[in-house]
Amino acid sequence: MTTEPLTTGPDPEAITRTILATYPDTDIVTAMGATFFSLDEEKHWPNFATIVTTDEHDEGSPSNLSRPGVFRLNLGVGRATFERLVGSITDPDYAAFDRFLPHPVYGKQLWISILNPSEATFRDAVLPLLAEAHDRVAGARARHHAADT
Repeated sequence: MTTEPLTTGPDPEAITRTILATYPDTDIVTAMGATFFSLDEEKHWPNFATIVTTDEHDEGSPSNLSRPGVFRLNLGVGRATFERLVGSITDPDYAAFDRFLPHPVYGKQLWISILNPSEATFRDAVLPLLAEAHDRVAGARARHHAADT
């Protein structure tokens, strides 16, 4: 289990503020130690990102989120991005900080996760991945609405 010190980067509140400032159309729901980011204010789904601060959503406690200040940011990305970032990881250390990993539960659905991203990782890697995750959901939503007209 990884016991390295917490990275110094944005906390969940700062990430939430960044998402809202960048994507003002974001719908946010907070429940059961998790924050869910979607574009549908009625159904609150599908999500393009989530932040979790508890292990209760996982099988076991792979991320060990009960450690003080630990959180996991999860992003739904495309297949090419998923394969490039985490596709070759065979034995992920889900408790490692500042490292992209397949999501411990939703990896098969092309979700990636990162615990406590550093400032540099957030700026250089997470923000572009957040844009991809948002744009995938926004694009699907636009196609769905276009089909309804």
